[in-house]
Amino acid sequence: MSGFKPPEETSAAERWTIAITVMLGAFIAVMDTSVVNVSMSHMMGSFGASVSSITWVATSYSIAEIIMVTMAGWWSSLLGRKRFYLISLFLFTAGSILCGTATSFTQMTVYRVIQGIGGGALIPISQAILRETFPQEQQGMAMSIYGMGVVLAPAMGPILGGILTDQWGWPWIFYINIPVCILTIFMTAKFVHNPPYLRRGVQSIDWLGIGLLTVFLTGMQVVLERGQEEQWFESDFITMATIATVLAFLILIFWELRYKDPVVNLRILKDKNLTIGTLMGLIFGVSLFGTTFVLPQFTQQLLGYTAFDSGLALAPRALTLMLFMPIAGALYQKIGPRILVFTGIIIILISYYELMQLNTQAGMSDMVIPLLIMGIGMPFMFIPLSAVSLCTMEKSHITDASSIYTLGRRVGGNIGYALVAVLLDRKIQIHTSFLMENISDGRLATHDFVTETTRQLHQLGLNSIAASKYTLGLLNNIVTRQATMLAYNDISFIFGCLFLLLVPLILLMPTKSGILALNKKE
Repeated sequence: MSGFKPPEETSAAERWTIAITVMLGAFIAVMDTSVVNVSMSHMMGSFGASVSSITWVATSYSIAEIIMVTMAGWWSSLLGRKRFYLISLFLFTAGSILCGTATSFTQMTVYRVIQGIGGGALIPISQAILRETFPQEQQGMAMSIYGMGVVLAPAMGPILGGILTDQWGWPWIFYINIPVCILTIFMTAKFVHNPPYLRRGVQSIDWLGIGLLTVFLTGMQVVLERGQEEQWFESDFITMATIATVLAFLILIFWELRYKDPVVNLRILKDKNLTIGTLMGLIFGVSLFGTTFVLPQFTQQLLGYTAFDSGLALAPRALTLMLFMPIAGALYQKIGPRILVFTGIIIILISYYELMQLNTQAGMSDMVIPLLIMGIGMPFMFIPLSAVSLCTMEKSHITDASSIYTLGRRVGGNIGYALVAVLLDRKIQIHTSFLMENISDGRLATHDFVTETTRQLHQLGLNSIAASKYTLGLLNNIVTRQATMLAYNDISFIFGCLFLLLVPLILLMPTKSGILALNKKE
């Protein structure tokens, strides 16, 4: 298409202009998955919604987004990628405006779906455009820019959401998108162009594939996000949703591998690097989104932080993520993906070990070091995974491949969310039971605590019955807090162990010499 230049004919200024343009689009789309988390309680008051209902503000966006992430390649073929990207930006902008003006829970849910439909395609298309804009020898730096959008955004979401909600109210977490969207629309229209090799048009619309995909992704999202609240398979709703999800998934695979113009091009998973990158990206997503969810929960539940302070607690990770993205991008070409990913895993394991040492007396300063360390390790993983997943993909399938890679990371995030909810509930029960077994009047420590606390309450004027009840309640509260703290420590241990699963997969990634050979070939 007129206006497109191959990487070798593009100046550095043109590359960086395009990079900033698509990074902004990816950033706002990803950030809106987490920015609402710290504003839920405020929305509950505005809409008169229950705790159970208000979570649909996040769920509705996620469902719409993940469907559009998966269909980005198909829509790009149908409408043309640049046109589809601009339409997505317009929808996201309109959705943001509507969300800020919502006056009821129903309105907010519908408007979040519109926003999610617009935001979903921005993420994989941004990666595809960066892959085509930068030459092979600069792919590490290209993916560091992409990482600024999709890895930094979840870390920044709770921080920005806390500030805006506390200072101006929850509508501003949506209004803040508007100037960024307008700027991105203008820059996309002027600087982004379609390459001539992109697949254009579809001979027939895959209605069955679209239906199966919608059922599968919607069902998966609902099961993972609502399962814990509904007591999993004790609920008929969750059981039926799981059956529908599994059946839709199996039929979808069978159908899409045989349909000529599939809505999801699963055939490209024959590319080993895409498959390995997607699988490793899924586990990376479990950690990234899981910790983004669990750390604010920990700080608010046990440490008594406000929404703003709980968001601010994630700032050290966001800071080192931003600083080390370009460093990891430069190292990708020099030492290759294998060493870089292995280094990232070791660094992240150290951070989880440090998080395991936290206790109920922890302050903001105790969280700084492990989060700084985690922020260093994540770019060392994300950049090589993003670059490797597309490095041997045929150019005409880049957008399809980016959609599948992004889907893997988003599914990982959903699993991380569900895993945290399940582990926290089960581990609290286990640790509470264990601690209660070790508390009895026959134990000296328990006897001394009850005696001394009761005596002090007597001195404050409470009678014997009231003092006894208050003491037992205080003892129960201490046990619950300690059990919850131990549960959070266990979650850090389990997340760390997940990263060990990636070590064997590193051997399947391209070597440094393989990356250099690709540079010369391109």
